[in-house]
Amino acid sequence: MTIIQYPYSFKQFNEKILVVNAVGEHVFLSHQDFDYLVSENYDCLSEEGKLKLFSHNFISDINDKELVENLLAIKLRSRKDFLRYFTRLHMIVLTLRCNCHCDYCHASSKNLMAKNLDMTVETAKHVLDVIFQSPSPVLKIEFQGGEPTLNWPVLQYIVLSGEKKAVKTGKEIGFVVCTNLMSLTDKQVEFCKQHNIDISSSCDGPKFYHDLHRHALDKTSSYEAFLSNLKRIRKYKGKNSVNALLTITKDNLNHLPEIIDHYVALGFNSIFLRSLNPYGYAKKNLDELGYSFTDFVKCYKLALEYIFQLNESGIFFMESYASLIFQRIMTPFSTGFVDLQSPTGAGISGAIYYYNGDVYPSDEGRMLATMGDTRFKLGNVYDSNFRAIFSSNVMQDLVKSSIVESMPMCTTCVYNPYCGADPVRYYNESGDFLGHRYSSGFCQRNMGIIQILMDIIKENNPHKMEILWSWVRRRPLEDCQCGQ
Repeated sequence: MTIIQYPYSFKQFNEKILVVNAVGEHVFLSHQDFDYLVSENYDCLSEEGKLKLFSHNFISDINDKELVENLLAIKLRSRKDFLRYFTRLHMIVLTLRCNCHCDYCHASSKNLMAKNLDMTVETAKHVLDVIFQSPSPVLKIEFQGGEPTLNWPVLQYIVLSGEKKAVKTGKEIGFVVCTNLMSLTDKQVEFCKQHNIDISSSCDGPKFYHDLHRHALDKTSSYEAFLSNLKRIRKYKGKNSVNALLTITKDNLNHLPEIIDHYVALGFNSIFLRSLNPYGYAKKNLDELGYSFTDFVKCYKLALEYIFQLNESGIFFMESYASLIFQRIMTPFSTGFVDLQSPTGAGISGAIYYYNGDVYPSDEGRMLATMGDTRFKLGNVYDSNFRAIFSSNVMQDLVKSSIVESMPMCTTCVYNPYCGADPVRYYNESGDFLGHRYSSGFCQRNMGIIQILMDIIKENNPHKMEILWSWVRRRPLEDCQCGQ
């Protein structure tokens, strides 16, 4: 039998060698089997090693060459499937005004009395015209700010007009509003219910941690307002009608289990343990709020272990980022998560429309614009259509600079099929689109978390693997038959 071999990357992984191919298939080999693979001495492979390499398409019989290569091509197309649905997520900044001042506000929001920072109906009309030129059959519009509910008439206009346009064009449309829950009225909650608008908010844990960096402008407790309105919205829209995001600062980094317990007590079934983004006020206050990525990954691992314990005790609770990474490692399917795409999801999977009609490829791009750097501006809805905006020179530069399969260091990184590129973050950190892998916070965080998940997969603990599969399926263990 003549055996042929396909390209792979590898990494020392404790007593084993982790080997990963271009479509994300992975195996753990003994040092001896790895030596035989490298030297193409296939007859000496152990039966276990040979089975792993054949079944995961690292090697094949030359007679199966066409079949195996077609299979690899299908898996690669599946992993890059997000490219078929160009720009599905459209974020709209309705205003920069906010009723809260957060020390880590990425958007550099302004006070309630600030002038000329609200999107007008006329601008909203042009934004909708551009959005509906997207080739994606499914559109998601996400309202952002500042506090987007402060410009409620324009939010209503976009929802009502967007629904009519969706009927005319045959597209599917959905909406989500990102709000701090400080001032939603009953009428606004009823409107969200009638039009099936999802609600996303922020919760930094118990009252002390939430109020520590989220300061209501009227000097009341932002946590008490959040809790009161959370209960009211759930009464209108149901228990799972609000999602919450956690911002981790150095004040709550070492208290993640306590915060997780609070999320469980509030009735949430997931948490996204995200590190601090260096934009806006967060960058300005980084000395007071920041921490090393080594410390973040260490605390993340402890928190993940705590969440596993909760699941093992019968409480269904997910860590969202681990779920995304695990799905990317264990399946060939695209997760749709913008930060984990190659080429970048910025502009391709999502885009953001500033209150004045300027278009940016990502939320981070407009955050830099708010800080005074408009390097990532793609165009404006008043003078450009969808094709002109999303084929601009800036967009082309982003794509060319964000293909991990050809980026310096990424091209040889064993984790590159599971990762992505964030050229806006790289630019913010180092001044260029490619960035510096050794010092990049994006890379340090992702490599650390992927390593944690790979440790679990290598260990092959049945309880943890079943829990992770239940997260991918978004169902408690008892409701699904989970397997590896």
